[in-house]
Amino acid sequence: MNKLYSFFLILLYFSLTFSKSVARKPNVIFILADDLGYNELGSYGQKKIKTPHLDQLAKEGMRFTRNYSGNAVCAPSRCVLMTGKHPGHAFIRNNGELKPEGQRPIPLHEVTIAEVFKNEGYVTGAFGKWGLGGPGTEGDPMNQGFDRFYGYNCQRHAHSYYPDYLWSDRDRIPLQNNPPVPGHASLAKGADPQDPKSYEIFKGKDFSSDRINEQALKFIKKNKDKPFFLYYPTLIPHVALHVPDEELKPYLKLKWNDPPFTRSQGYGYTPHFTPRAAYAAMITRMDRYIGNVVKLIDQLGLTNDTIVIFTSDNGTTHLKLEVDYDFFNSVGKLRGLKGSLYEGGIRVPLIVKWPGRIQSGSVSDQRTGFEDWMITLHDLIDAKIPLVATHDGYNLKPSLLGKANSKRPPLYREFSGYGGQQAVWMGKWKGIRQKMIRKGKNHDPLKIELYDLSVDESETKDLASKHPDIVDKLKKMMRDQHIPSKEFPIKIID
Repeated sequence: MNKLYSFFLILLYFSLTFSKSVARKPNVIFILADDLGYNELGSYGQKKIKTPHLDQLAKEGMRFTRNYSGNAVCAPSRCVLMTGKHPGHAFIRNNGELKPEGQRPIPLHEVTIAEVFKNEGYVTGAFGKWGLGGPGTEGDPMNQGFDRFYGYNCQRHAHSYYPDYLWSDRDRIPLQNNPPVPGHASLAKGADPQDPKSYEIFKGKDFSSDRINEQALKFIKKNKDKPFFLYYPTLIPHVALHVPDEELKPYLKLKWNDPPFTRSQGYGYTPHFTPRAAYAAMITRMDRYIGNVVKLIDQLGLTNDTIVIFTSDNGTTHLKLEVDYDFFNSVGKLRGLKGSLYEGGIRVPLIVKWPGRIQSGSVSDQRTGFEDWMITLHDLIDAKIPLVATHDGYNLKPSLLGKANSKRPPLYREFSGYGGQQAVWMGKWKGIRQKMIRKGKNHDPLKIELYDLSVDESETKDLASKHPDIVDKLKKMMRDQHIPSKEFPIKIID
């Protein structure tokens, strides 16, 4: 009788355990680097910058080779991610400053990915750089589905890694940087640009990214027993070149030819005595933060119940003297940098890990975009509330789980900045328009460049004259996918 009773107890235990494991929805951690180029991780071919934790993530997950950010600069790219709408439909289509602090807000009626999770019973938190609506506006992250926010609300504020405050939910929290280190400044008048001491004024005491990482870890610990969505838009490696000395020292030992960035040309963020070492150190610092997150997930026994996603909001910055993208081969053989709809400005790393569901060490050439994540995650967590019909995403679940996906519809991008641009990816073809924002009366007619990316990823051979039928199809898509925006107009096509 006792043996039988014990057997039933054991059976009940395993039954309850199994039910609990089946019922638990997966946690989702979405990590977004800032201005990280396609070729700036070891797993994507980087030779100089050390990224061991992200390389390990790629070994344990799936690495994508044709992933496209939401747009070519920060705010509009993040809007695509948050709302699941491509740039021809999204509300935010360019950066835009508002006083006293913050960027143009996404409207309250927009449904964000955080709200999708929240409606499914998830705890939601954002840690890092927001940039989609200043404090107290409709776009404030606390008004857009997040239960917890810590970091920079404003993108311009985030240009300094040593500010005097950060935001915690709706409260300003002081940091120990008095005075704060500016994000934009030159050497002191009369300072010797060849003297490393001249650059000490750009070092602070309280490194904001350390504080942000600490708060992200606290969020995970606090919510380990319930499903959570952690959005981690790190500042790194967006300039200014600010990084603690302990991260810098290993790169200084390499003794690269590393001339100072003095900002003498009048543009850029803040000077640095060894800019190449600083840039590499910043990315390695980011890698360490991500390692901290993954390690904690492992320690808490949440590894198999957590989807980890890593990508970047756009490509490497175009500020050559400040960030030497040629030295680092930051975008590989791709053309273009941040601000451009050529491949180097918008094709970015994507790594996804989910043990037991996503094959470790796998590589996918599936074309993906930021608008895909709302519908993909909605399906992966087995959400019960249907999505709004206005999203533009393509469900990546089959690709992630090693199954054949249906043929992807064309991918569309537009950008009202940097002269005005449009781009469409259809099969092997890519069409791109430039210089669409015009002043005066006399201009060349709009031209669509055409590239066969299957043989020309560097976009060197314009085939538009040889394939007018393809150009016509892409032109029609550019027209059909664009809804005019009074806030971010491209008048020539509005």
